[in-house]
Order: sequence, then C-alpha cells, then structure tokens
Amino acid sequence: MTLTNSLNTRKAQLVSSGLGQHFVSPRKPRDKRKTQTLVEFPGAELRRRRLLNQMQRLMNPTSSPTGHSPTAPGSPSVEAEVNNMPDDLDFMDVGGVEVEMSKESSTDMPSNSEILPQKRRILPDKSADALYGNWRKVIPTLVDPQLKYYARTLGQALEKTHDVISACGTHSCIRKTTNMLCLFFDSNLPQVLLHHGLFPTAPSQPRMAVSVELLSFYRALFERSCDAINALASALRTHYSRRGFQVTDSRGDIVHEPFRRGLGHAVQWYDVLQVEIERQADTALQKSRDLVAARFQRPELPRPDGLQYGRCAPLLVQRCPAFFGGGLFGRPVHQGGDIHVATDGNFHHRHRRSAGDCPRFYEPTYFLPKQFVDAVGLRIDVRRKWPVKAHAPVVPDEAIDLCENAYEAAMDSFDDTGIMALICRHDIPLFFANIDSPGEQQKYSVALIEHLFSLLPPQATVVTLYDVGCVLARSIAKFDILPEDVTSRLRFATTAMHAYGHEWACQLEHNPWMCVGLGLSDGEGTERLWSRFVRLIGVERSSSRQRRLWLIDRQATAIGSEMKADLGEWIKHRHKRGIKDQGSMALDVINRCETSVEDLQAQWTDQRQSQLSIRAHAPARLRKELDTVLSLQADLDTSDRALQATKTMLEKETASNDTLDVLESLQRGHDRLMAKVETLYSSLNVQDRFPELDGVNLDFVRVLLMARDLKMNIRKRAIASFFEWDKLDRVVGGSHQALGTKLHQHTRKAIAKRQPALMTAIRKFNSYCERLELLHDPTWNIPLPTPLPTKLAELCGDQTLMQDVWITPSIGEVPRWLEDSDIRDGIRALLKRDRCREEQTRLVMEADNLCCFFQEELTALELSLQLPENERFLMLLQQRHLNFLRLRTRWSNPFVTSTQFTSLVEQASHCAIAHSGAPQNTTPQFASVTMQAHAEDEPALPEAHTPALPEEEDSAEVEPEQAALADILEGDIAGAEIEEDQDLVANVCAQVVWDSPEVRQSTRTTSSSSSFPRQIFEPRDISFLASPTALLNDVCINGCAILLQMDISNPTVATFSTHDLPRIRYNATDNMLWRNSSWTRYWEKDVWVLPIHRASNVGHWVLCVIYLSRKELHLFDSLAERKPWKHDVKDIMKFISRLLIVARYHNKEVHIDLDGWVARPLTIKALQTNGYDCGVWILANIIAVLRGRQITGLREDEMKNLRYYLHTHVLSLPVD
Repeated sequence: MTLTNSLNTRKAQLVSSGLGQHFVSPRKPRDKRKTQTLVEFPGAELRRRRLLNQMQRLMNPTSSPTGHSPTAPGSPSVEAEVNNMPDDLDFMDVGGVEVEMSKESSTDMPSNSEILPQKRRILPDKSADALYGNWRKVIPTLVDPQLKYYARTLGQALEKTHDVISACGTHSCIRKTTNMLCLFFDSNLPQVLLHHGLFPTAPSQPRMAVSVELLSFYRALFERSCDAINALASALRTHYSRRGFQVTDSRGDIVHEPFRRGLGHAVQWYDVLQVEIERQADTALQKSRDLVAARFQRPELPRPDGLQYGRCAPLLVQRCPAFFGGGLFGRPVHQGGDIHVATDGNFHHRHRRSAGDCPRFYEPTYFLPKQFVDAVGLRIDVRRKWPVKAHAPVVPDEAIDLCENAYEAAMDSFDDTGIMALICRHDIPLFFANIDSPGEQQKYSVALIEHLFSLLPPQATVVTLYDVGCVLARSIAKFDILPEDVTSRLRFATTAMHAYGHEWACQLEHNPWMCVGLGLSDGEGTERLWSRFVRLIGVERSSSRQRRLWLIDRQATAIGSEMKADLGEWIKHRHKRGIKDQGSMALDVINRCETSVEDLQAQWTDQRQSQLSIRAHAPARLRKELDTVLSLQADLDTSDRALQATKTMLEKETASNDTLDVLESLQRGHDRLMAKVETLYSSLNVQDRFPELDGVNLDFVRVLLMARDLKMNIRKRAIASFFEWDKLDRVVGGSHQALGTKLHQHTRKAIAKRQPALMTAIRKFNSYCERLELLHDPTWNIPLPTPLPTKLAELCGDQTLMQDVWITPSIGEVPRWLEDSDIRDGIRALLKRDRCREEQTRLVMEADNLCCFFQEELTALELSLQLPENERFLMLLQQRHLNFLRLRTRWSNPFVTSTQFTSLVEQASHCAIAHSGAPQNTTPQFASVTMQAHAEDEPALPEAHTPALPEEEDSAEVEPEQAALADILEGDIAGAEIEEDQDLVANVCAQVVWDSPEVRQSTRTTSSSSSFPRQIFEPRDISFLASPTALLNDVCINGCAILLQMDISNPTVATFSTHDLPRIRYNATDNMLWRNSSWTRYWEKDVWVLPIHRASNVGHWVLCVIYLSRKELHLFDSLAERKPWKHDVKDIMKFISRLLIVARYHNKEVHIDLDGWVARPLTIKALQTNGYDCGVWILANIIAVLRGRQITGLREDEMKNLRYYLHTHVLSLPVD
C-alpha cells in the first residue's frame, strides 16, 4: 500500500514565505457563481473624485468653481473638507446602538451590491459593548474641558468657531502644510472639540460634532417636553435644506436622515457628561454640607413633647427640604406621624420586548436596583408560607376582601409592564421601582417603603397613602413582611380619590379625610405626576430598556427640581385654598347645625364604633346562600304565574278531567317546592348568626340584605361615572389636556351606555326602600335606608350614598348621626375643621424646615466657594449660589417672609467665614446684567427682630432682568413724552371740584433698631385708624403697641405679637418661636402683654397681661365675656410653658413655677357698646400697663380721641 500526501497532512498544506515556514488554514472550495460579489474598495470613489477636482483646478487655474451647490458641514461632497477628512470609520445603527464598522462593511458600496438580510438583534453585541465602553472612558476626560468652556462662555456672547481647530489659542502661528501618512490614534480629539464648543458624536474618530449650545438648549427643552430627537433632526435637515445646504453620500445622492443617529448619541452622552459634572460638584459640596451640619448639630436634650433630634439622609433632604430638612422626629403615627408619602403604580409606561436593549450607560438615581426589589419579593413569598401572626383587625376582613377584589392591576406580555412611584406629600418624586413582572405585586411598594426607612432616622414615623393601603396593611399585620422596627413606625391610608371605591368600614379607618393627623394630605400627587409623564409613554415603548430608564429618571430629576423651587407657592396655595377656604366653610356648617363641638365629637365616636363592628357586615357565606335561595324563589314565582295563567285559560274553555287532574297535580307539586324553599330559607339560621335579628320578619331581613348589596353596587357604578364626568368637565374647563373629538365622543358613549343600568339599579333600590317602609315595625329599632336621587348631578352631592344600609337594630333610640342629616353634615364639617387645623400645624413645621435648610445650604455654598480645592467648580458653584439666593423670594410664605430669608443670608456668610478661617469675596460677576442695589436706609432686619406676619403680602424683590427691562421701558416712555403731539396741548382741561383736598396716604415705617423690629403701615392699615368706625387689624394692633412701648419706656414689660398665641395653638417649632419672640427679651421681663384675636363672624380683640412673679393672669375684655376665656387660658398657660422651655434651651436663666396660677378678669361689666372699638380698648389698656397700672381709666366716648392720637402718631412716621 502506497502512502500518498493528503490535503489533510502537514506537508500538503500551503506555506507562506518569511522567517521559517508559516502554515495557513486550507480554504474550502466554493461555487464562485453563488458566492462571488462585485465590491469596490471603500473610499476609492472619494479619492477618484478628489483627484478629478484637483486636475480640474490645475487645468483651469483662473476659473472659479461655479455651478456647485453648497453642502452642509461634514458632507463628503465638499472638496476642502474631503482633503482634510481622514479615512475614518463609518457607522450604522443596529437596534438603536451606534457601532463602528470595518472596511468590509462600509456604506460606500455600489448600488448593485447584494446585501444579505440580517435578523434584528434585541440584545447588545460585542461591538455595542465596545462602543459604550469607549464612551464611558471618554466621558471623565471631558469634565475639565466642559467646565473650562462653561466658565469661559457663561454670561458672554457665543464664540465664533474658527475654520481651523487646533490647540493654538491665538491662531496666529505660521502654518506649515506637509503631506505624510501618520499611523497613530488621536486620543485628545474629543477634548479639543469640546474646548471649542463642539461635542463629538463618537468616542473615537468622529465624523460629526454638534454645538454644545444646541445640546444645552435641547436638554432644557427635554425637561419641558420629552425626547424629540427625530423632530430635532428633521428640523435641522429642513433648515439646512432651505438655506441651500444638502448632505450627500459618496455617490452624490441626498442623505434623507443625516443627523438623527449622530445627534441622538450626542444628546445621550452629553447628558451623561453633565450628570457626571453635577455628581462631582455635589460630592465637593457635600463635604461642606457635612461640616455645616456638624456645626448646626443640636444637643440631645429631653423635650417635653417626646420628640427627638435626628437627620435624614442628604439625598432625601435635597429632594424635599420642606419634609426631610427638619430635625425633630418621633410623632406617633396615630397623630399623623412625621412624614407623609404616597405610592402608586402606572402600567402605561411599558416597554416592548421587541425593542431590545443596549449596554448600561447610566446609573439611575431614582430607580431601586432590580436585585433589591427581587430580594424583597422572594422574602415576601417565603414569609407568606409561615403561620399567620395573631393580630386584632380594626376593619373586618369581609370589607378588606371586597376592597381587594375591587382593585386589580393590568398585565400583559411586555417585558417591563410599568413603574411604581413613591412621592412626598408635595408631589415631589422620591424613588421609582421598575415593574418587570405581571400585576402590581406588593413587593414593589414594600421595597420602596423599606428603602425609604433606610434613609430616615431610627425614630422617624411614616404615613403611606396607597390606593389599596388597607390590603397592604392587613398583609403586613398577618405576615412578617417588614421588620418590627419598621411596622411600629408605619401607618397606611388610602388615597382620597380611591377611598370612595372602598367599603365604608374601610373608609372609616383609612380615608385620609377621616384619619387624625393627616391634615389635607390626599395622596393624589401620584396622579398629577403621571400626567406630567404622559408624553414619554410612546417613546418608552420603542426605546431600549436602558434608555427607557434614562428618560424617566432624567424627567423625574427635572420635575423634582422644578417642584422643589415651587415649595413656597405650594405652601401659599395650601394655606389659602385649603385652610382658609375649606376651614371657613366648615365653621359655617358647624355653626348652622346648632350642636356643640363636644356633641358632634361624641356622635362621630359612636358612628365609628358602630360601623366598624363585624355585625355591621353580612358574612359572605350568608349572602351567597341567600342569593341562591332568592334565585330559586324567583324561578318558583315565575312557574307559579305560568300555572295560574294556564289554569285561568283552561277554566274559560271546556277541558277534560284528565287535563284538570294534571293541572292540580302540578299545583300540588309547586306548593310542596314553595314549602321546601321556606324551609331552606329558615335553615340559613339568620337569627343564630344575627341574634339581634330574632323576632324580626324574615321577609324584612331578606329585603334589607338585598338593599344593602344593591347599594354597594350602586356606589361603585356611581363613583365610576363621577370620575368620567369629572374628567370631561376638567377638559372642557381647560384644567386637563384635550381629549380630542374621537376620544371625547367615545367617553360620552361609554358613559351613556352605562348610565341606564345605574338608573335601573337606583330605581330598584328605591323600591326596596318603599317595601321596607311597609314591612317596618318601629319596635325593631332598625333604621330604614334613605332613597337615592335618580339624577346623576343630585346623586353626586348626596351624602347618604357613601353610607351602608344598617342591618342590625340600634340599642335604645336611633342614633342622631343616623337619623339627623344636620348631625351628619356637622360631623363632616368637624372632620374638615380638624384636618385644616392639622394642616396649619404641618405647614408651620414645613415652613420652618425650609428656613433651616435655606440657612444650612447657603452656608455650605458659601463655604464651598471659599475652599481652594473647589476651584475647578468655582463657576458652577457661583451659578448655584446665585440661583439659590433667588429662592428667598420664591420660598416666602405666610409663615416665613422674604425678609426673614434675607436675614439668613448674612448669617450664612458669617458661618462660612468662620469655617474657612478667612473672609473672601465670592460674589459672582456676570457681564451684561444690570444689578439693582438696595437703598442704604433700608438695611436687612436681623433674624431676632423679625416678627412673622402671616397675613401681610411681601413686596416682590426686583430681579436683575426686571431691573434691566425697567430701564428700557422707562427710556421708551421718556422718548415718547418728547415726541408727544403738540396739538394735544390745546385740548387739555381740568374739572373743578370745590371740596377740601384729601391727604394722600403713603406707606409709613419705623426705623429698625436693636430693641424693636421695623413696623410697616400700609395706606390700608392707616385708613383703619383714620375711620372712627373701622375695625383694627393685626398690623394696627402690633404696630401701635410697638409705638406705644417706644414712647412709654418700661423695662419690665414685654409686648408680644398677636401671632404668637396662634403659633402655640398650631404647635410651631421652637426655632420659629425663638425667631419671632427673642427680640422682646421676655426672659428678663416680669410683665408680659399678650393681645389675642378671637375668630368669629366679625372678630374680637382681647388682652391678657401675665405677671410672672405673682403667677397671675389679668384678663381684659371690653365686652366682659366670660365663657371664651376657658379655652384661652389653657392656650395661654401652654404659651408660657413653651416660651420658658425655649429660653432654657438657649441658655437663659429662667426659674418660674407653673403651679398655682390664678386668672382674674379686669372688668366684669361691659365697657364697650359698639362693635368696632375692641382693638382701641386693648391699646388703651396696654398704655395703662406700660404706665404701671392694671386697667385703663378711659371711657367709651374717649376712644375716638385715642384713635385720633394713634392715627396722628402713625402719620408722623417717615414715608417709605
């Protein structure tokens, strides 16, 4: 056998020449007719056209290149750019990811080349990972060039981009042109481009760069709208095309989308760069915040209210300073807790699985990690298999089961089906959880709550509002889903809108308007947040998964920043529209019901106890069995009517005896079935399950239970209709976005289709009410249900719709809350009044938190500007400092004025200097901005001398842009006056009125001193003093009291403001009390003068003089009323106690015993007979106290003289 050399042997393989023998892999022979494709070398056509152009110029050196249409920058058809353009890599878009192509896959192929179809990928490949990896390496190197460019161009006109971009700063160097082939990698090209205000579209060898200003503009536009890359790219293409620029390919064909791909990458990675810059700046600023926080650290002293000092995580403080910027925590959850948050899921923000994914390029700041959420879900699944904990349910399980069945979340086949949000009560987003499993599982809300508690002090308490909060509360009570340390500080409530879809017993416990301590928190901020995210829904579904998270996260950042700046307006709106409007309406209802508040509170307690009873809810099994019996009864009734009709027809005609016998047999069988039905109904043992129904007619009980179930069904249908009509009304009124004609008609048809069923159910329920009235026996003491109106508008305002049908007898007489509609209205008004008072307390706390945060954050900014290690972020920190200073006017509210914020600016500067060690001038200077300086005679008031005047309107601070605009407008007006038509002079005339001239009122102010705060009297306030029958307001009382104390010096008397006692009533913080009362130095005075305003239809002023050494309260009321003092004295003693505690906290020596105090009236006979001089009377008594007397000796007819004196005194003050 002869061995031959096979192709598979080593010797038979091909070798290549060189140093030694290098074997190569053998090639498999293929059919050239099937595999051969004609290709061209990439760039060959470009080089050919370039050589032809050069040859044309050499042959015609004097001719101008005419006849060529201009092209856009970066176009291959531009000859000058082609000469300077390297043979860099082309790009293609695969799955939304820009990847670099090799020379073999270049787009410069001839048109007759065959391209094999490829399956669209949905996961990133190696090329995409490499591209994103290069971007992640380049972004940190672009931070310094971006900061330098920002510092060079901020407040200046845009720089002109030079034709030649190089590292030479003057562009005056002698140019030398040398043709050579360079084999190197240009690693600093992105930095050079960014230095000149251009951002590359690729991390290496970019072929297009975008203006930084255009990207910054789009970034600001994105915050107001949504992702609009396609719109911007198409707009740029149209704009350049109209100007005569066309982008063409190597064959001269117009490129239809020349900017979309590159612009999309530039926008995405430019935003990543800005986030990186902000992160580094925040890191530098956080070091200053930590130093300032250590300086403002409060001592751990025991407080009488049981609250403890603590600090939330900086992340929470920066997102909502009004809620998390405070330092006192530990309020019980049954009294409202410390923090109110709301959570809800939205299943419109989905992501299609076919849209694919891209490499991870952004770390979301709002979204919880998927590993954390999945770990929480796994823990819940394990704990649910454990035995149920012993717990005492407040709401019956039957009611919770109905609530759980009423709310079912949507689910579909998308890989990401929605998002779950957690927001504060100011509607500011805090965190998100990406829903990537079917349904709104409890793991998402539990994960959000658990993450929130990890960032709170260990004593902080939280109230969470959730549309199915009752169901989640029961799950946490039955299983160890959350640690005991968390559940003891957590309380659940339903959102206000979704509460009406719950059972009435559930509402009694979880409705926020019925929960003590929740104020006016409604939990509906998530719905308002979803309305701002609605523009992203369509974009998210077709974007990659990572880009979807980036879009939502960046939009949430913009929304949170905007809402944080509007916290002052939020407090103003809630104070005016919430507390004042709703509170006054509630007081009017309480006064009309002619029942004392104590009686209303007792009736409300009785109603809660009765309607939370398990006996108030028919068991589900009994209802099911009763429904079966009732259905059988209905069938038998139908058959009985058929037998009777047949019998009547046969009796009229001649029928055989056999037919009559059969008919009689059927009748006897029907009677036996009826008897069995009655026996079956009796076997339900209604009396055994409801012993209190023993002796009540079973037919009555049957109709009563049917009426109860039917009313529950009516309530659900009616509430759904209310929401749909309300949406249409809001759209018509302009509050919501327009629905469009098609959707509007579709909604109306859906409402009209469901309305007949609702009306039929209401009429059936009313028939039940009529039947119950016929069957009712007064001795049963079972309240009868009230019929419902059949008109939808009247049904919406009917309060009995939300109350269940009463199915058990009442012990004794029928409760007043059940039979008296006035009592029910009074109870609702009482609840509203209590919520308004709680809201007042919470708003005061939030305003104080804003004040504290403003001082600490401003101090940190001042300190950061003075630290040398922050020099690279100097311009960025200066811009932040300037923007933050503007918040003092935006954050002003009825509880903290802009003057008080201004007084904190100087304190922050002093604190920053103390930290840094040396004062530095860090005020930023910007070009082309007109700054308006304050007058020298109006210095800023110190904090201790700034009384809070809740009702005064602050004068708006003039911004630099407004000042510049004012200069322009005034210049135009001056020019217009010069050019006035002279013919109008002849038509000038004046009307003669022969009356005494009136004195023109102007604002009067007192000078600020170290002892007394500055007082401002507006013309409106002065008119009250000038009128002999006008009621004095708080400005007149407080201002005139200060004027009298300035004239009559008495070092033993401290005069307080009319706003000090309301601060005690609404549980103001210690900082606010000290800030508004420390100027009196009350701890050194023996006599305290406290004016008090009693709210009523008109209002009444009274006075309390406090003698600390004698432990006496002297009460002065010009009307000599006795009853109101009972409540006022309690508040006055609390006022004394709080002020003494605050003084001791600030190291003031005060030793006053609070036991054995006596309150004495100064007069038991009315001194005033009119209804307008009460304010003048207390000012007269203040004069007597300042002069060392106890009561004034003036008479009523002398009050007008005192009013005239005060008016004259105010007019003698300098004009502001």
